[in-house]
Amino acid sequence: MWDANLSDMVFRKTMLVFLLQCLVIIPKHAFSVLQHHYPLHHSLETDRAALLEFKETITSDPNSRLSNWNDSTHVCYFTGVRCNKEHHRVWQLNLGDSGIVGTLSPSISNLTHLRVLELVNNQLSGEIPWEFSSLRHLRHLLLEGNNLHGQIPDTFSHLVNLTVVDLRLNSLTGKIPPSFFSNCTSLKNVDLSLNFLEGNIPEIGSCRGLWNLNLYNNQLTGEIPFSIANATSMVNLDVEYNFLSGELPSKIVECLPDLVSLHFSFNAMISPENNSNLDPFFTALCNYTTVVELELEGMGLGGKLPTSIGKCVYLESLLLEENNIMGSIPPTLSNLTHLSQLNLTSNLLSGTIPEEISQLPHLEQLFLSHNSLSGPIPAAVGQFQHLGLLHLSNNKFSGEIPKSLGNLVEINSMFLNNNLLSGSIPSSLGQCRDLYTLDLSYNNLTGNIPPEISGLREIRTFLNLSHNLLEGDLPIELSKLENVQEMDLSSNRFTGRVFRGISSCIALSLLNLSYNLLEGELPESLGDLENLEVFDVSGNQLSGTIPKSLSNIHTLTFLNLSVNQLSGTIPSGGIFDSVTNSSFLQNGNLCGSIPGIPNCLKNKIKRFLLTDFLIVSCIVIPLSVSSSLVCCMIGCRHFKVRISAGKAEPETETETEPQPEWIHNLPRLTYKELFDATGGFDEHRKLGSGSSGHVYKGVLPDGMHIAVKVLQLQTGNPTKSFNRECQVLKRIRHRNLIRIITICSQPDFKALVLPYMANGSLESRLYPHSGTGLSTSGSSDLTLIQRVNICCDIAEGMAYLHHHSPIERVVDPLMLKAMSYQTPEVKKMWEVAIGELTKLGILCSQDSPSTRPAMLDAADDLDRLKRYLMGDTTATFTSTLGISSSIVGNH
Repeated sequence: MWDANLSDMVFRKTMLVFLLQCLVIIPKHAFSVLQHHYPLHHSLETDRAALLEFKETITSDPNSRLSNWNDSTHVCYFTGVRCNKEHHRVWQLNLGDSGIVGTLSPSISNLTHLRVLELVNNQLSGEIPWEFSSLRHLRHLLLEGNNLHGQIPDTFSHLVNLTVVDLRLNSLTGKIPPSFFSNCTSLKNVDLSLNFLEGNIPEIGSCRGLWNLNLYNNQLTGEIPFSIANATSMVNLDVEYNFLSGELPSKIVECLPDLVSLHFSFNAMISPENNSNLDPFFTALCNYTTVVELELEGMGLGGKLPTSIGKCVYLESLLLEENNIMGSIPPTLSNLTHLSQLNLTSNLLSGTIPEEISQLPHLEQLFLSHNSLSGPIPAAVGQFQHLGLLHLSNNKFSGEIPKSLGNLVEINSMFLNNNLLSGSIPSSLGQCRDLYTLDLSYNNLTGNIPPEISGLREIRTFLNLSHNLLEGDLPIELSKLENVQEMDLSSNRFTGRVFRGISSCIALSLLNLSYNLLEGELPESLGDLENLEVFDVSGNQLSGTIPKSLSNIHTLTFLNLSVNQLSGTIPSGGIFDSVTNSSFLQNGNLCGSIPGIPNCLKNKIKRFLLTDFLIVSCIVIPLSVSSSLVCCMIGCRHFKVRISAGKAEPETETETEPQPEWIHNLPRLTYKELFDATGGFDEHRKLGSGSSGHVYKGVLPDGMHIAVKVLQLQTGNPTKSFNRECQVLKRIRHRNLIRIITICSQPDFKALVLPYMANGSLESRLYPHSGTGLSTSGSSDLTLIQRVNICCDIAEGMAYLHHHSPIERVVDPLMLKAMSYQTPEVKKMWEVAIGELTKLGILCSQDSPSTRPAMLDAADDLDRLKRYLMGDTTATFTSTLGISSSIVGNH
C-alpha cells in the first residue's frame, strides 16, 4: 500500500517537472500569437455579442460602416471600435456622422468598460435606455443630432465619471433630473439645447468644474438658480429661447470671473428696480468678468443704456435688439475697441449717433434700425474700414447721405430706408464694390441716379430706390448690374423710356417701375429676363402694344400694366393665360380674350361701323343743318315757355332717386381714388372755396392733374344744386368754360372732377394781389382792350351756360340811333334794371364764399332780368340773393 502511494507521488512530480520545462521551452512571442488569435478572455466575447446585437437594431447603413461587424473579424477591428490593450475590452464606440438608421439598443450597456460613446448626427430613434446606468466608466456621452425622444433617465445619476454630455438637437421632453447634476460632480461640459425640456433648471452647485452649460431653445421656466455661482470656472452660459423669468442675475455674474459668453436672449427677464435700471447688471458684468459676447435680445428690458457699459472693454459682440431701452447712445461705447458687432435695433433710442462711435476700428456690423434716432448720419460712419453691414433704417435721420460712405469698401449690405434723408444719391457709393444689398427707399432723395451705380457689380439681393423724388431717365448703366435679383424704382419721377438694355440684368426676379412718368413702348427684349417673377410698370404713360415676348417668361407669376396708354391686342400664352383684367385697367384701347377686357373682333366691328357713320355724317349733316335751323327758330319760342313753366314747378329730387343715364357714361373714379389724388383732401392742396363747397388740386395715378370740387352737404339743397350743375357742365362745349371730366356721387359725398387750370383763375389775372391765397402769376397791368375782351368772354360764357348758344352781337346804327330817345317808362325800367344788376354784381364780388351766390342762381337772376327788359312783367327775382323782387315786379 505504501509502495503504491509512493509510486503515484513520484509520477505526479515527474509530470509537473515536464510541464514546467515545456513552458520554459515555448517562446514568448509564440504564446502571444496564440493568445491573439484565440482569445481566452470571456469578457471580450461579451463585448462582441453586445455590438452584434446593436447591429441587429440598425435598419439602414447607407455608408456600410458596419459591413465588417461579423464573426470573421476581430471585435477590436470593427469599424468605429477601439479596445483597451491593457484590459482587452472595448472602451470607445464612435459611429458619428454615419447616417445609420435604427434604435439605441440596450445591449450597449454590456460594454462595461466603455469610456466614450459617440453616435452624433445619425437617425437613431426611440428612448435613451435606462440600462446605460451600468456604464460606470463612461466619461463622454455624445448623442447629438438624432431623433431620440422621451425623458433623460434618472439612472444617469449613476454615471459618476461623466465629464461631457451632449444630447442637443433631439426631441427629449420632461424635466432635467435633479440628481443628474448633484451626483455627476465631474461634469465639465453639458449641452442639452434644442430639445423640449421643461421645468426649472436644477441646482448645479456641486459641479464646481462646469465650464460650459448650454440649455438654449427648450421650454425651461423659473429663475436661474443662484447655485450656478459655485461654478466659478464657467466660461459659457447659454439659456436663450426659454421662458425664464426674474431679474438679470447681477449677483451670479459677479462670481464668474472667467465668463466669456453670456446668452440670455428671448426670455422673460427684467432689469432691476422694476425693469427700469440696467446699470447694476452692467456694473457687475463689466467689473468682475472678461465677457466677450453679451446677448440680451428680445426681453423688453427697460432703462437707459448706462455709461458703465464702457468698462466691458473685452466685448466683441453686444446684442440688445428688441427691448425698451431708451435715451441716447452713450459716447462711452467708444471704449469698446474690440467690438465687431453692435445691435441696438428695435428699441426706444433717441438723439443722434455720437461722433465717438468712429473710434471702433474693428466694427463689422452696425444695427441701429427701428428707433427714433435723428439728425444727420455722421460722416465718421465712413471710417469703419471693416464694416460689412450697416442698418440705419426706420429712424428719423435727415440731411444728405454722407459721401464718406463710399469709403466702406468692405460693405455688403446697406439699409438707409424709411428716414427723412434728402439731397442726391452720392456717386461715391459706386466705390462699394462688394455691396450686394442697397435700400434707400422711402426718403426724400432727389436728382438722377448717378451713372457710377454701375460700379455695384456685386449687388445681387436687391436694389431699392422706391418712394423718393428721383427724376431723369433711367440710366443705361443699370444694365451692368447683371447679378441683381430685385430692382424696385417705383413711385419716383423717372421719365423717358424703358431701355432695351434692361434685359442684361438676367438675374432679375422682380422689376418694379410703377408710378413714374415713363413713356414710349415696352421693349421686346424684356422677354430675355427668363428668371423674372414680378413685373410692374403700372401708373406710367407707356404706349404702344404689349410685348409678346412676355408670354415666353415661364417664371412670371405677377404682371401689372394698368394705368397706362397701351393699346392693341393682349398677347396669349404664358402669364397672359392666368392674369385677370385688373392687370390692364385704365389703358388706351386694349382688347383680348381676358374676361372684362373688350373682345378684339367686336372692337374691329365697332371701328368699321364708326368709319361708315363718319362718312355718312359728313354727307347728311350739312344737308340737314339748314332745315334744322328753320325748325329751331320756329320752336325756340315754344321751348322757352316750357323751360319757364318747368322752373316754376317744385323739384322733388331726393337722394335715393336713380341717377340719370348720362352719369353712367362718364369715367369712373371712386372716393378712395379722389382721396389719394388730393392727399386726403389736404388743406395745402385747396385751390379755393365757394358757397357750395371747396376745390382741391389732385393728381391721378396716370399723372393727369385735376381739380376736385367737393360739395358742402350741410348747406342748402346740396343734391338739387349738384344735379343742376352736373346737367349744365356735362353739355359744355365752349372755349371759355371748363367741361366736366366725371363725378363722384354718394349719399354722404359728392364731387365734380374738372381739368386743372395750371395758369390760375381769372380772378388771379384781374386781381393778382387780392390776397385770396390763389395763384398770383397773372399780370397786374392788363390793358383796357384786354379787360373789355375778358368781359365779352365772360358774357359769352354766361350766355352759353343759360341758352347753350353764343351771344348775338348787334351793332346796328339804326338801333343805336333809336336808343337816343327813351320814354320815361322805358328810362325808369332801365334804371331799375341797372340798379338790380349792380346789387347782383356786389353780391357776386363778396370775399366770403358763404355770402356769394351760386353760379346757377346768378344765371337764373340774369335770365329773369333779361325777360323783364323784354317786356315780361311776370319776371321776378328770387329773394335768396337779397334782391327786392317787388321793385322789379312793380315796374
